[in-house]
Amino acid sequence: MAVVSTGARLHFGFQNLSLAHERLYGGLGVGLAEPRARIEATRADSLRCDDPDVERYAERVLTVLDLPGAEVHVEDSLPRHVGLGSGTQLALATLVAVATAYGREVDVRALAPQLGRGGRSGVGVATFESGGFVADAGHPTTRFTSAPPADGEWTVPAVATRHELPGSWRFVLTVPDVPAGRSGSRENESMRAVVERADAAVADEIAGIVTRQLLPAAAEGRLDAFGTAVSEIGRLNGAWYADEQGGVFRPPVGTIVSELTESESLTGVGQSSWGPTVYGLTDRARVEDARAAAERALDAADVEGQILVCRPGNTGAWVDTGSRADPEVR
Repeated sequence: MAVVSTGARLHFGFQNLSLAHERLYGGLGVGLAEPRARIEATRADSLRCDDPDVERYAERVLTVLDLPGAEVHVEDSLPRHVGLGSGTQLALATLVAVATAYGREVDVRALAPQLGRGGRSGVGVATFESGGFVADAGHPTTRFTSAPPADGEWTVPAVATRHELPGSWRFVLTVPDVPAGRSGSRENESMRAVVERADAAVADEIAGIVTRQLLPAAAEGRLDAFGTAVSEIGRLNGAWYADEQGGVFRPPVGTIVSELTESESLTGVGQSSWGPTVYGLTDRARVEDARAAAERALDAADVEGQILVCRPGNTGAWVDTGSRADPEVR
């Protein structure tokens, strides 16, 4: 039996969505130590899986690796389509678990496109590989235009820079009980519409924030400066998406973001991907105040929801063929 455990990820946004610039996308995000997905796989003559979504990934894995079958068990999963990167993490965990069960090593980055992962943003693949804060290099605009090439005709964006984040930092996630974020064909249609009308001036503003604020703060472990940069990048990305999602932040995320921004215990408040997960950054000493602020924000938005406090994930996925404990589980 092979076991793979991987953490969620947050997506802060893209560096450019305008066709006027030579590089398109360029994802920004961070790996989380929790919540985690845990996939177990053993050799089998056919495919058996206890999760319909993961079963689809496993079918593609068996085809890509030319294997007869596997028994795949989802011990722990991630919330689906809420902005935590569940699709990429589950797909890659299934790939590595099945391959390891057969004693095979795989190049996750090379095979991810064949699983339909890493098309626009490389953050999910990069955090699966090694965790940390990641900025990827994006794609040549001449190849992607407003829609990606067919599966298998592109590679996952290279990691332009990566930094481990301090272990004392905490991301407070507020996940309201509202419809899931966009995915699949609906996401593709929305992204195409956004890219076709994106203002290039927004990308120029983001570039200045990334180079002069975000990257230095990540390298030096300065929480408040990092958070200020992340929240501004999220707001600017929201300006690109406003027509597609009903505002700079999708309803009722805008209310939650506004409430959390007022809290002195949080910085770096924003919406992960299409949401509805809202993140905010704090440290160990202010966690309880931050959690209380998240509860008030849900009340202000008049919705129920879940609040999670998560450590940065700096180690990537964990793979085991024995019984050792996952080092990220505490």
